Amino acid sequence: MKNTELRELSLAELDAKIAATKAEVADIKLRLASKSEVEKPVRVRGLRRDVARMLTIREELAKKEAK
Repeated sequence: MKNTELRELSLAELDAKIAATKAEVADIKLRLASKSEVEKPVRVRGLRRDVARMLTIREELAKKEAK
């Protein structure tokens, strides 16, 4: 997702999206560890970056709401 799309989400929606992305990363890592077939193992890197981006935006929104 793009930053502009993420900034339009509420904190609850952003939290749900973060949890889902973290679960997807864990699932891919589990399949990699068990030597199962994984279509795009390099996708883990992109997903981790997405989680970091979402966490940054979440903190910005939390600070904005605290004011």
